[in-house]
Amino acid sequence: MVMGKQGAALLAVIFASALVGLAAGGNFYEECDATWEPQNCWAYDDGNRLSLALVSNSSGSMIRSKKQFVYGTVSTMIQLVPGDSAGTVTTYYTSSLGDNHDEIDYEFLGNVTGQPYTIHTNVYADGVGNKEMQFKPWFDPTADYHNYTISWAPCMIVWYIDGVPVRAFRNYEASHGVAFPTSQPMYAYSSIWAAEDWATQGGRVKADWSKAPFVASYHGIDLDVCECYVGGCIAGCAAGFGGSGRYCGLSAAQVGKMQWVQSNYRIYDYCADPKRWINGQKPVECDLAQY
Repeated sequence: MVMGKQGAALLAVIFASALVGLAAGGNFYEECDATWEPQNCWAYDDGNRLSLALVSNSSGSMIRSKKQFVYGTVSTMIQLVPGDSAGTVTTYYTSSLGDNHDEIDYEFLGNVTGQPYTIHTNVYADGVGNKEMQFKPWFDPTADYHNYTISWAPCMIVWYIDGVPVRAFRNYEASHGVAFPTSQPMYAYSSIWAAEDWATQGGRVKADWSKAPFVASYHGIDLDVCECYVGGCIAGCAAGFGGSGRYCGLSAAQVGKMQWVQSNYRIYDYCADPKRWINGQKPVECDLAQY
């Protein structure tokens, strides 16, 4: 396991009431399988901790949850690759199977020593994404573990860091025709892999393979999900995670913290990038409230 320095200042004063260090206590032995390059993946501490290694440009590693689900909250704590991590991508995401898949992303794009990671988020529905939002961290993600959570409900998706919402994407499929993942069971994944052609400064900076292996460390995984493997369970899962309204809104305090993050640390938003718009038309959801 690669360990960084402890005790870095994590958040600004505005986050004093946030759930910093929110525990993610599931066991990797019980919850996950290694699905790619298992020789580069090892669990320890009775399965409570896990490391994923990238050893070459074609040999990283991936784990996948044993549970397949429709709606829920998935959470883990990650200590990203320290030092020169250029050309590497560490991930935590949910995804269904097949070409026209649904997916909700956290991707952590490495950088040269002393330069910040890029925290990349995206959502796909029926194989179509192009809804990227990126942030620079307000903390050192390599010095200690930080909690990353994806909350997926019928009404909205929310991305959290240390209990603080950083992005929300509301379901406007029925009212405005905006594609939203509602019908395909997903798994939770974590991985590390090489993306030298685009990950760091647009691909200008490549990985320094003399510093391999690049190791990302995980502590616990919590899956508060509605297990679902076939279409017949989707309606029941929707009722459980949407009917009560528990997952369908943010408090005023949460909205304030999210706005603070986006005002100070958001570095890319597809809604503000006309070059990405189809036929020059701003995506309809960009002018609708997301929380």
